Amino acid sequence: MQKTIRYFCAMARKKLARFKENAQYPHVIEPSREQVLAGFRQKGKWHELFKNDKPIVLELGCGKGEYTVALARKYPDANFIGIDIKGARIWYGATTVAEEKLPNAAFLRTQIELIHHCFAPGEVAEIWITFPDPQIKISRTKHRLTHPEFLERYQQILAKDGLVHLKTDSAFLHGYTQAILQSLNYPILEGYFDIDLQMAHQPEHVLHTVRTHYEQLFREKGAKITYLKFQLEK
Repeated sequence: MQKTIRYFCAMARKKLARFKENAQYPHVIEPSREQVLAGFRQKGKWHELFKNDKPIVLELGCGKGEYTVALARKYPDANFIGIDIKGARIWYGATTVAEEKLPNAAFLRTQIELIHHCFAPGEVAEIWITFPDPQIKISRTKHRLTHPEFLERYQQILAKDGLVHLKTDSAFLHGYTQAILQSLNYPILEGYFDIDLQMAHQPEHVLHTVRTHYEQLFREKGAKITYLKFQLEK
């Protein structure tokens, strides 16, 4: 019992230390829910943070920020923002950004349901949704990141011709999203049920070269990685 208590105390101290470091990083923005709803100061002004007018790309549910960081390295002509509510997870990506001095990566700690309060209409060029919880239970339907209510929020902040990417190991979420998009008449630009099989001829494509820790675990278990690229315009 004492060993367990010591373990949890150590974990709590580690989290607090990471929260403190996050607060010192200029590329980590952590508004409270009340601040976001009252009028988020960064809304419409994200280019001021990056000091340029390059396209802004979001990763939703970024976790440790592996995809955000990898995309920022690969595409210096765009700005990338990882969004997650877990500050202790964001710390990993934020620390990498600081160590590598990546000028085009940042993190926003907030709930994804508030995303339309954090960005102005047309402010976002692309959205990546990478390996989200598929929320398979019917009672969790509205928590799926491709539920129509979430799609409506994304639509509010995407620029004209803006893109949404869904990369997941969940055949269920892939199929659900396809059905939702078709029912709403949103165009699906690309769709693969197995990128290793269907995109084998493009080994340098970002879908192959950028992988998260969880993606690697899924692959080791033999899971197929699926992908959808779509727009929220009719």
